[in-house]
Amino acid sequence: MEDVIIIGTGCAGYTAAIYTARANLNPLMLSGTQPGGQLTTTTEVENFPGHPDGIMGPELMMKMQAQAEKFGARIAWANVEGVTRRDDGSFLVSTGAESYEAKTIIVATGAAPRHLGLPNEKSLIGHGLTSCATCDGAFYRNVPVCVIGGGDSACEEAGFLTRFASTVYLIHRRDTLRASKIMVERTLANPKIVPVWNSTASEYLTDEKGEVRAVTLTNLLDGTTRELAVSCVFVAIGHVPNSGFLDGLVDKDENGYILQQPGRTATKTPGLFAAGDVADHFYRQAITAAGQGCAAALEAERYLSEHAS
Repeated sequence: MEDVIIIGTGCAGYTAAIYTARANLNPLMLSGTQPGGQLTTTTEVENFPGHPDGIMGPELMMKMQAQAEKFGARIAWANVEGVTRRDDGSFLVSTGAESYEAKTIIVATGAAPRHLGLPNEKSLIGHGLTSCATCDGAFYRNVPVCVIGGGDSACEEAGFLTRFASTVYLIHRRDTLRASKIMVERTLANPKIVPVWNSTASEYLTDEKGEVRAVTLTNLLDGTTRELAVSCVFVAIGHVPNSGFLDGLVDKDENGYILQQPGRTATKTPGLFAAGDVADHFYRQAITAAGQGCAAALEAERYLSEHAS
């Protein structure tokens, strides 16, 4: 019987592991299908405190892993398929091949950005293809970029990118944006944002270094194609929280994000906590995920103290 099982190994998971390990709870981490989380697919991270010269995403996650293991956290490279709460209040965690028992669970499984599904998409992530303007916008100063999407998130990304890029093309499948009225007005009034209506990106074009240099646009009304020169593509068509294995144990919003108790990381199930992007659709930053990982660890420690047998 484990005191704490942490599901997920991104910023939230590793921070929770550091705190619970230092509290002598000997946490067990279950890595999931993407050990290290989304930062392992990024290049340089400039906005994580303590790294004034920036740090590569994979290196940051390796350092977090080493710090967690230094204090006694254990990692099993497994993907959780289901969690069951038993009558005595403990949890049974199934990975298919094995099952684990725990008194508390911290879910830090993150959210996966939606992509277009084009052939070379995965290989271009971090090489001119991203889903986070806040993370990567500053790398594309005085060059043209594009945002794919038409909702509030796409408009917010486009507006943020105008601080850096020379031109921001906003590519949308329809001829009107589906964002809120105020966001639409603000977006269309910005002279650096150029809407591209009734179109979709059908191909990513790369240079000799393998970096994005342009996208092929397909007009959905007449089927014509053209090449649009951009240095980066920001995909803003939503995220999918990795919460499907928790059905019945947590409440979720309409998009699948786990609902936490107000001001807490606790869920509706006692002993089950959620941290990071699996519950946060607003900030979606490494540092806020780490903060929630800390909070979940402290709450789990307090829960165990209050329910000690």
